[in-house]
Amino acid sequence: MTTRRRTKAERDETTVEIGFTVVSACFLGGLVFAAMIFALNLPPAVAGVVAGVVGLVRVVHVLWRYEERRH
Repeated sequence: MTTRRRTKAERDETTVEIGFTVVSACFLGGLVFAAMIFALNLPPAVAGVVAGVVGLVRVVHVLWRYEERRH
């Protein structure tokens, strides 16, 4: 792996991608949490754990795809 300085545009692109990832993971986690609470009548602790895992999977998925696109 060679190291080189990234341009400002590349740094900005990475910042925007991370921001998108966090916002979309929070939104998806919130939807999953609400669906599990209201539709499935699960306890909030269980719904929170599942929503957190779904959000984490979303972060990993988006950032992994972003890294593949960059190369």
